[in-house]
Amino acid sequence: MKHSTTPQTRRGRGPARRIGRSLALVLPVVLVLSGTLAVTRVNWSGASSNSVLTASDTAVTGTVTGVSPHTRARAPQDVLRDRLMTELQEKDPGVALTHLQEAVNGRPSLARHCSSIARALGRAAVRIYGPTQAQSYARPVCDTSFASGVLNAAHG
Repeated sequence: MKHSTTPQTRRGRGPARRIGRSLALVLPVVLVLSGTLAVTRVNWSGASSNSVLTASDTAVTGTVTGVSPHTRARAPQDVLRDRLMTELQEKDPGVALTHLQEAVNGRPSLARHCSSIARALGRAAVRIYGPTQAQSYARPVCDTSFASGVLNAAHG
């Protein structure tokens, strides 16, 4: 007993399905390659130079041309920590905390280092300003880690 008068056909075997399968295989490769190329063109050093380092800038010895080995090996969070420590000494902890929050907002990959940087700023603030004045700069940056660093340095 037949319920339909129209002939049964197989669906999804036409050109649209072939195009979809091709895109499903090619698109992830294209996205990964374009993301990799974009990351290699980002200036992660924080320096304001317009030069872009590429894989072709690497000499046979494995060093990047024009960059000292000490600078090349430093992680972005270490560069940020040093810059903020300098700001803390030259200006005040409030300026350093503001710039820490801006750096984390602008570069979410630094968020996992935010607490340790804020604690280090808190300890340094106690050494420079004393516990009472250092605590006056505390604000909720990175889950109040600055205040935690102040407290640890003041009592430890």
